[in-house]
Amino acid sequence: MKKAIIASVVASFVAVPAMAADITMRFGHVGEPGSLFEATANHFAACVGEKSGGKAEIQTFGSSQLGNDKELLQKLKLGQVDFALPSSVMSSVDGLFGIFEMPYIIKDRDHMRRVQDAMMDTFQTAANNNGYHIVGLAENGFRHITNNIRPITVPEDLKGIKLRTPNGEWRVKMFQQYGANPTPMAFSDVFTALQTGVMDGQENPYTQIATAKFQEVQKYLSITGHVYTPAYILSSQKGFEGQPEDVRAVLSECAADTQTFTYETAIKMESELLDVIKAAGVEVNEADKEAFIAASKPVYDAFAEQVEGGQELIDAVLALGNAS
Repeated sequence: MKKAIIASVVASFVAVPAMAADITMRFGHVGEPGSLFEATANHFAACVGEKSGGKAEIQTFGSSQLGNDKELLQKLKLGQVDFALPSSVMSSVDGLFGIFEMPYIIKDRDHMRRVQDAMMDTFQTAANNNGYHIVGLAENGFRHITNNIRPITVPEDLKGIKLRTPNGEWRVKMFQQYGANPTPMAFSDVFTALQTGVMDGQENPYTQIATAKFQEVQKYLSITGHVYTPAYILSSQKGFEGQPEDVRAVLSECAADTQTFTYETAIKMESELLDVIKAAGVEVNEADKEAFIAASKPVYDAFAEQVEGGQELIDAVLALGNAS
């Protein structure tokens, strides 16, 4: 009798399936395991699941499983992916996003917050005009240069170095100005390109460098901090507006919560992952940032000339950098 009761109880657990979410969404990104991108996407997904009471579920797919950044932008519009986490590639969506490609224009995360508070409507409109919706901001981070040729102290040290960059015209123009030979390439292809010598170097935040194991195939890390790249928790405008109002509210709330989490996590990662890179035997040096800033003026001039309202954008962002 006792066995029969136990069997009955067990059967009752087996017979009742777990409650399935009403809405299931897919979030694709290029971050490797352990990366800031992975932490960001997973935090956002967990927050949405909790705050929606299980009504909405977000499944995350890293390591470019659902495509590289350019492919993910296309899949958002096709409805094949619900969220992506683009960074530099946003300058290919609308020229206004190229402002974040200007060297040394963002001083720190507090400065980025002020830019967001004052100018987010401008960037949201640009995204909407191209069929996207910025659910919230996260970050890729402050970028530094690794290579196998020599330490980079001043821009002239980059002369002739084959450097991988993300897709985005301003990063290419910047490194051409510095004297390098830049080539845009999908992040998922970079390790092999460095390992085989197709590329001499690349530039990324510590979290992308360390989690992609670039330290295994690079000799030098030069701390340049030449660009701070935000990341965008991005959906298609159609996809976002097609969600129920309560789900849209949860998505926006969780994106804001995730930004704070991402910034806190990034600060911890910066010191920890620099140690990981050094421990792999990579030679680390501080670059002469003033020399890089001086060499960057033509990039600003080109942006002001080529992008409608470019000079006004530059002036507005720089002014917010001086605010307290």
